[in-house]
Amino acid sequence: MLWSRWLVLLLCWGGTGGEPQVDAQDREEVRADPHRQRSPPPVEPLDFGFVPAAVYDTHAYYEPGSIGVLFHMVHAFLYVVQPNTFPKDLIVKVIQQNMGGIKIEEWRKWLHYEAGFLTCATFGLLVVVLTPLIAVCFCVCRCCDNCGGEMHQRQRKSADCHRGFFTASLIATSIFIIVGVLIAYAANHNISTQVKSTRRLINTNMRDLKTFANNTPAQIEYLTAQYTTAKNKVLSDLDNIGPLLGGRIHSQLEKEVVPTLDTALRMAGAKVESAIKAMRETKEALENVSSSLEVLQEGMGKLQASLSTERASLSNTLSDPACTNGAVSHTCNTIRSTLSQLGINADYSNLPDVSHALTNVNIVLRTDLSNIVQKGYTSFNDTPQLVKEQTKNIVSGVKGMLDKIGTEITSFAKMFPVESSLVNFTIFLNERQRAIEDFYPQIDQIDFYRWIGCVAVLCMVILVLAFNVLGLLCGTCGYDKQATPTTRGCLSNTGGNLLMAGVGFSFIFAWVLMAIVTAMFVTVGNVEKLVCEPLANRQLFKIIDTPFLVHPEKRNFLPGMLFQNPNIELTLGSMYRECYENNGLYHALQLETMFNINSFLNRTVYNRDIAKVFESVKVDLQDVTLLEQAGRDNLINFANSGIGHIDYEAYLAEVSKGVTLVDLLSFSTDLEAQADQLPRGALENALKGHASSIRNIHREQVVPLEQAMSTLSQSIRLLQRASNDVPVKVTNILSAIDAAEYLITNNASQVVKKETTGYTLSLVGYFQQYTEWVKTSLTAEVAQCKPISNIVDSMEIVGCSFIVDSVNTFWFGLGGCCILLIPSIIFSIKLAKYYRRMDTEDVFEE
Repeated sequence: MLWSRWLVLLLCWGGTGGEPQVDAQDREEVRADPHRQRSPPPVEPLDFGFVPAAVYDTHAYYEPGSIGVLFHMVHAFLYVVQPNTFPKDLIVKVIQQNMGGIKIEEWRKWLHYEAGFLTCATFGLLVVVLTPLIAVCFCVCRCCDNCGGEMHQRQRKSADCHRGFFTASLIATSIFIIVGVLIAYAANHNISTQVKSTRRLINTNMRDLKTFANNTPAQIEYLTAQYTTAKNKVLSDLDNIGPLLGGRIHSQLEKEVVPTLDTALRMAGAKVESAIKAMRETKEALENVSSSLEVLQEGMGKLQASLSTERASLSNTLSDPACTNGAVSHTCNTIRSTLSQLGINADYSNLPDVSHALTNVNIVLRTDLSNIVQKGYTSFNDTPQLVKEQTKNIVSGVKGMLDKIGTEITSFAKMFPVESSLVNFTIFLNERQRAIEDFYPQIDQIDFYRWIGCVAVLCMVILVLAFNVLGLLCGTCGYDKQATPTTRGCLSNTGGNLLMAGVGFSFIFAWVLMAIVTAMFVTVGNVEKLVCEPLANRQLFKIIDTPFLVHPEKRNFLPGMLFQNPNIELTLGSMYRECYENNGLYHALQLETMFNINSFLNRTVYNRDIAKVFESVKVDLQDVTLLEQAGRDNLINFANSGIGHIDYEAYLAEVSKGVTLVDLLSFSTDLEAQADQLPRGALENALKGHASSIRNIHREQVVPLEQAMSTLSQSIRLLQRASNDVPVKVTNILSAIDAAEYLITNNASQVVKKETTGYTLSLVGYFQQYTEWVKTSLTAEVAQCKPISNIVDSMEIVGCSFIVDSVNTFWFGLGGCCILLIPSIIFSIKLAKYYRRMDTEDVFEE
């Protein structure tokens, strides 16, 4: 069948994803240098969209409903009859021996497995054989007035009790027979009902197979078209090779060169910025020192004059004659002794000037150090543009390779006539469906005859039941306790005759019905145990998948039948599982064993020529200068600006002193307190006026001077710290920049090679994503083979759930009726004697 061959091959071209083949030399280099790590694949994953999905209509699931209780009951009965496990090994051995040369031991195992069925079948055959014999003997016996044939009934006291017992027993037996008839009829009706559902399953399965055939070419075309997604992403990265590859080289030099350029470039830049900040802070501190020193020198002179004037004026006030009195003179003398405290404490006139250092710093700051450093960084940051210019020809060559790869994939996809093969497959499906639909009327006719036959069989039982029921009704209704056996009424006699008629028909039909039940039990019961149950638990697949089952030189049956290669590790069970999970047919059939697409992918998508092209990338960073000579001179001049020669100890010694010898506010407060001790008068008022003048001097002159002293103190301390840090900072800056320039100029080639390899791998990574996506799509999305497992499940539903379970339920109900006919015969014979009119009776004389 040509179409099946093409159906198997149509998916082979799509390929399976695999790891790109890495050059052996590259592997050895990675092992030799553990620090040489490849760059990771692209962070941004490619979006290939979704493969056009096929929607299948078949729901291969059957819920029997209320009749399922009967099915479970029959299954339980069969389990009691046959509790042994499925004889997988025995069946395999029998098949391998081709039903010939079976040993006695194997026959024993088989008989042991079938012991339950054989026992029940023996019982059925005994009933079939003995029932006609017993019927003949019974008739002959009754003709000889035995076995109840004598029309004479003896009078006993327990007659009513016996009649009631036999009546109740026959009623109960008849009820159970009716239940058996209903069970059998329900099973018979279920078969006819499910025949119509079979058509629905067939139609949906055919429709799903057509959907599978029609949707597969579009899915394959979609897989082919998505190569463009990977290709466009690679082209985009090639167009941006400057920012990408150059940026990676730049980042690697900036971050990863031993010990890392982060310790070099970033530290250098940070230190330059720190130096510039330190220059500005130093300038501000020098300006603050200069202005504060000027303010203090001028203010201290004014303060000294004001305090001298106030001291002289207070001395004149204390020379007043009023201070000569006894009590007053003591206070005046006390005040007079403190006049020497009204004077200044610090002297700023002899402190050295900082104007020279300030002039040097201003000269340094006139040069834009940040701009000088930025020029060096600009030179380094031009790496991406440099890479772009130097790889212009290489990029154009790679683009040509990608176009060639796309052409090869498209040409390869067109090698197989997929569409024409699937068209033939669709035509085949249409023909098969029409053939099946043409057979539907015959199926309906066969099912009708089957239904009639089953009803006819049940009618045999119903006929017996009718006689039993009518006999019970007539006998019970016509029975008269006052009547003697010879004087019983017509209705009662008719009831007894009907019961005997039921007995006759029971003998006629019982062996026929039991023969039918036994035949159906043995055949269909074994089908349930040997086919349906192992099919439900997949033990049947294990038999078919047994190695060397059909031929000692052919390992696996399924691949031998499909591909004429029995050595492929493909089993029916694995294929069914994959299709049941709705995976792709490519993965389910393991088509990669027939056609290995990896060689094609390695020859096309994983093109090692791309890596060879990028090995020729050379980037020259020898001319990168991070700090020009003017910047270096500027930093050195800053270190030699003179702030280290300032006499900080002299400044700190003066600013540690107070502005005045005594706290003027405390002095004025004490003066007012002593004035309050004097008698009221001009002297008291004069002293309080002097106290107020001293407060004004403190507020207007001392407070501003204290603020200037605080500013001077902070600035001097800052300059003192800067004088210690500036030379070290300048040295560190120059050392860091020199180290960075050395690393850039001496390690660029190694970094360029490493990052170029990483960039190339990232490009290959896009194709790896594509092939991995193809692999995943072929496994789970392309040509999803759920219709195949649905066909198996549908066959199981139709064969086992619709037919076998129903037939088993039919013989189960009918078999129960057959068995119950035996007690029915006995009870009917016993009971008929109490209803029939006797020829003679016992006579009792008083």
